[in-house]
Amino acid sequence: MKTLTVAFEDGRSFSLPAELLRVQSPSAEVQGHSPDQRKLVAGRRHVGIMAIEPVGNYAVKLVFDDLHDTGIYSWHFLYALGETQEETWQGYLAELAARGLSRDP
Repeated sequence: MKTLTVAFEDGRSFSLPAELLRVQSPSAEVQGHSPDQRKLVAGRRHVGIMAIEPVGNYAVKLVFDDLHDTGIYSWHFLYALGETQEETWQGYLAELAARGLSRDP
């Protein structure tokens, strides 16, 4: 699956690309334990979601086909990412370009 569509009780819904979800993963592996430890994930243009597992009533765990599976995506996180999707994506692309990295594997 290349896109996760999430609908919320307030009527809003967001279609979030797997690549965006992967590179913005809330996992410590990506985000680190402080802002200066955050890692830029490159080369994930073709990543897909293999599984979605519920985590209580507050989140889902996404399993990606690159075997990343440590992010717990709360509904709050997904909503916020949906609201800021375009700005987040443009920031990601700019950061890749600044570091000479690519979305391609």
